[in-house]
Amino acid sequence: MTDSTYPTRRRVVTGAAGLAALAATGARAQTAPVALNIIDVAGNLQLTQAAIERFGKDNPKLISRLNFSRAPSPELPAKLKAQQEANRVDIDLVLTGPGAMSDGIQQGLWVDVWTSHAAKLPKAEEVYHEQALMMQRNFGQNEGVAVVYSPSGPLFEYAPERLKVVPKTAEEFLAYVKQNPKRFTYARPVNSGPGWTFLQGLPYILGDTDPSDPMKGWDKSWAYLKELGTGIDYYPGGTTPTMKELGEGTRDVIVSTLGWDINPRALGIVPKEAKVFVLANTHWIPDTQFMCIPKGVPADKIAVLLALMSHMLKPEAQAATYDKGYFYPGPAVKGVTLAMAPQESRDVLTEYGRPEYDDLIAKLPTRPPLTPERLVAAFRRWDQEIGVGHGAPK
Repeated sequence: MTDSTYPTRRRVVTGAAGLAALAATGARAQTAPVALNIIDVAGNLQLTQAAIERFGKDNPKLISRLNFSRAPSPELPAKLKAQQEANRVDIDLVLTGPGAMSDGIQQGLWVDVWTSHAAKLPKAEEVYHEQALMMQRNFGQNEGVAVVYSPSGPLFEYAPERLKVVPKTAEEFLAYVKQNPKRFTYARPVNSGPGWTFLQGLPYILGDTDPSDPMKGWDKSWAYLKELGTGIDYYPGGTTPTMKELGEGTRDVIVSTLGWDINPRALGIVPKEAKVFVLANTHWIPDTQFMCIPKGVPADKIAVLLALMSHMLKPEAQAATYDKGYFYPGPAVKGVTLAMAPQESRDVLTEYGRPEYDDLIAKLPTRPPLTPERLVAAFRRWDQEIGVGHGAPK
């Protein structure tokens, strides 16, 4: 559900920070507390800010102040690269989804925490559940620390009073879009979780020759996306506008994910009555958000950041990531159930969750996202061949 434009909320989370993580990192050896500058390019603070603030409050000898900021994902790598080249890095922790993290891996922006500081973090195979561990190894690699997980999508969300016959196949959906121009859109994939999962899920739906290779194995998908574009007037820069347009009635169908279905309905942006469907041959393309430390951060801050990262993988911090369905289900670690979540989360998911999701999560196969370098290539090709002239940058 990656999208830096989504509205954020702050909640109080119960449970104090565990001191074991601090002892493990040696962070208590520092001489003075540090101020941490944390930037979010994925909407992640909606899930984690309260737990981060609780850690800071419980550890005043480590952290003197927490400064939070937000930025669009595509803008961060260039900004960070410029700071590193000037030897003036003022960002200590990045909360990111696939886009900025992939660019950062390619450009060498991140500290390789899992190799350089492995002893100061919990063992990945001991804390992560199977699917999150797959994302950590195949996607987070050595640099990103997975903090939240969702099977994600792609799903299609629609207004049942306006879409009477639900498409079942990719062919039926294409026919619908061409017959009903301007009634469907999706956001630019580089800055949208739903757009991201749709782009990578389409090769499985269409049976492309190699879904892992967007340059040589997606002939059917690129052709389909171009044809689909004949019924699309523009591609918004983020997911939020698509939700607002569905809620306002200017769109009948949009691309969605588990979290983007539940949360905007809970917030009243999309009517509660909206429904979802999947196309034949759908595979889950899971989404994961990561914590990354930029190169150039001072050693005393890195020690504190490692303690914070360790804390964010503890059950009490993870339970809060159920949130209001924003990144459903949310937890990346083993054994964190909805019963452990705050009452507010349990109430929202009881009212706005969908009983069919448990069945879909169990039934639909899961495939890893593209590797970072191939994901960057896919985003670039989409911008150049699909989005150009429709609201996306050239």
